[in-house]
Amino acid sequence: MKYFVLIASLTLASSCFALEKLPAGHPPVDSSNTNAPAAASQLPQQGKVLEVISVPQYTYVQVSQDKETIWLAGPSVEVKKGDTVHFDNGMVMKDFHSNSLDRTFPSILFVNRIAVGG
Repeated sequence: MKYFVLIASLTLASSCFALEKLPAGHPPVDSSNTNAPAAASQLPQQGKVLEVISVPQYTYVQVSQDKETIWLAGPSVEVKKGDTVHFDNGMVMKDFHSNSLDRTFPSILFVNRIAVGG
């Protein structure tokens, strides 16, 4: 009986996490293995952080990369202006409007991983 209560509790808790919604318009984030840190050497792109905006479940990061600036959106990460970040190739969205920020990004790269430093 104790195991049944434990399994039922874990199922209910995981269901609550699954019900958390991303802001409208956000593409899904690959939540598989998000607790495992990504080694910077495993991520093909990098840039220097110019600006950071954090919202629940996401971090928006503007980076300088090859004399160009781009916006990234990825799972929440501790990052600050001036840091070097590494990230995957992600998916580009044009004219993306973030309801949580009430802001439209002309172009933004949604990534699964952002690693600071390295």
